[in-house]
Amino acid sequence: MASPSPSGPLQVLERLRAAAIARSPEAMSSIYTADAVHEFPFGRPGIPARMEGRDAIMSFVTAFWDTSPLRYERYRTIAIHGTGDPDTIVVEQEVEGTSSTTGPFVLPNVLILTARHGQIARVRDYANLLAVEAATGSPVS
Repeated sequence: MASPSPSGPLQVLERLRAAAIARSPEAMSSIYTADAVHEFPFGRPGIPARMEGRDAIMSFVTAFWDTSPLRYERYRTIAIHGTGDPDTIVVEQEVEGTSSTTGPFVLPNVLILTARHGQIARVRDYANLLAVEAATGSPVS
């Protein structure tokens, strides 16, 4: 198993986290390659299972930020695993924050992140949708 490059996916992960906490469209947009793919393998109806291209990803992200009561405040890394590809890592993490509808929350998830030239080329986001529903106080749709 190859070790991830310290200037590759780990750096991109930290920039992704900072952009999500800041809710910065500019910072978030700069993290994804033009042809990036973001997938939610455990999605539900109303949530796209796959978004292709930076523009589609950013449309989803900014719509979420505009309507969500969730404010991310910090991430807790549980584990980061290298893979056979030094540009790909598996991240076990929790995001902590405050919901304007339910109060403090913790959202566990797992990401498989592949970086290319300092940007996200592909991410598979295994979000815990039950935790999102509990934090927002309503079903995810």
